[in-house]
Amino acid sequence: MTKIDVVSGFLGAGKTTLIKKLLKEALDGSKTVLIENEFGEIGIDGGFLKDAGIEIKEMNSGCICCSLVGDFGASLKEVISTYSPERVLIEPSGVGKLSDVLRAVENVAADLDVQVNSAVAVVDASKCKMYMKNFGEFFANQIEYAGTIILTRADKVNQEKINAAVEMVKEHNPKAAIITTPLDQLDGKDVLQTIEGADKLEDMLKEMLERAHEEHEHHHHHDHDHEHHHDHDHDHDHHHDHDDHDHDHHHDHEHHHDHDEHDHDHEGHDHHHDHGEGCTCGCHDHDHHHADEIFSSWGMETPTAYTREEIEHILEELDSGWYGDILRAKGMVPAEDGTWIYYDYVPEEHEVRSGKPEVTGKICVIGANLREEKLAELFRK
Repeated sequence: MTKIDVVSGFLGAGKTTLIKKLLKEALDGSKTVLIENEFGEIGIDGGFLKDAGIEIKEMNSGCICCSLVGDFGASLKEVISTYSPERVLIEPSGVGKLSDVLRAVENVAADLDVQVNSAVAVVDASKCKMYMKNFGEFFANQIEYAGTIILTRADKVNQEKINAAVEMVKEHNPKAAIITTPLDQLDGKDVLQTIEGADKLEDMLKEMLERAHEEHEHHHHHDHDHEHHHDHDHDHDHHHDHDDHDHDHHHDHEHHHDHDEHDHDHEGHDHHHDHGEGCTCGCHDHDHHHADEIFSSWGMETPTAYTREEIEHILEELDSGWYGDILRAKGMVPAEDGTWIYYDYVPEEHEVRSGKPEVTGKICVIGANLREEKLAELFRK
């Protein structure tokens, strides 16, 4: 019997950090395989996890819940037949729905000796309110279907924000176990024990899978009813609310600016997500979108060398709103001094560090309403 653990979480929440911790401290020596489903044209995380010594099956260009369901099933079967692992860790796309991931696993489980062992949602305590307001359909789903919620960056915000994040989680999932202690203060074995020991985990997972199937059936029935009725108005603007940004800027974690006492309203230049435009799902009022209807990615491979200052400037520019509603950017590029620059970005926060040389530079940006030509100009030298 192969255990399957799903580690979900919105873009940049810290899934990779959690997975590395579990692999190093709790699953070291076990026969574990990681399956990633990267939303984006260029696989980046495979490079970040290469040094963990784990087989990585990267699946790009889409979300696990829709366009890759067939590929996902084939990949899972291939992994199990090739490696006969004790455990499979699945890291779905940050913009996917956990309910669809669980349903996809269940669909292939009938032909394999596997069981869903756990479902985890990693939630950024500093951005959860903003993400819930702007992308609630996807963000809430990951919380609602998780057996365990892990709050990250809780050490970067004040107690009031932590309490608000916990209340939000409980509102959407009162049964889940919630970890609020920073992961670097916990042993990976204790984290895994909490994940696997969530109250009535088996019953919860069974209930979640049943709900996921019901939601899927309702969605398809609704789509069928509306397949010839796509001419209704899409005046459905979503404001990108920055009220809840802490404006925490982490540059190599060397300094930290906490502006909780005067959060910026960004009045007069809210970013709009017109999610209705171009969407053909026909079900805006029922929250049944696929990730690729709302989110898009832009990326490129490049041999161009950058300075650290140039990368810092580019990442700061992504906060301007001029390039679209950027939710995540990451990559690795050669530096002019012969080293390599690795970077991570989420709204109002980024990290730049040194890393191992890659075969070529890789850049990836994920968000809504991306202005690809402007992004290409920003990264071009």
